Amino acid sequence: MSEKKQERDVYVAIADPTRRKLLRLLADAEELPLHELTAQFQMGRTAVSKHLAILKEAGLVVDHKFGRETRYRLNAAPLQEIKDWVSFYEKFWMEKVALLKILLEEE
Repeated sequence: MSEKKQERDVYVAIADPTRRKLLRLLADAEELPLHELTAQFQMGRTAVSKHLAILKEAGLVVDHKFGRETRYRLNAAPLQEIKDWVSFYEKFWMEKVALLKILLEEE
């Protein structure tokens, strides 16, 4: 019986500032090769590759071979989960601010 590969949590994947910067770089381009991504950081290819692997496990990055290089592109769909989560709390705080405004106007 084979085990299904565990997917990485989207929240864990974006918790690191390096990975958030990688996502931003990929959002600004259709796709980028590893060497162009690595040039944006003060770390080696191996370290950048490890961050990309985490993003890939979370479904946030898709890669494909183009000749001898690997190119990466953003898959933003999994970020919808985070947007939904933040939207709940945005609504919560907007309601609290509205209630506070009403209380302040009564005095």
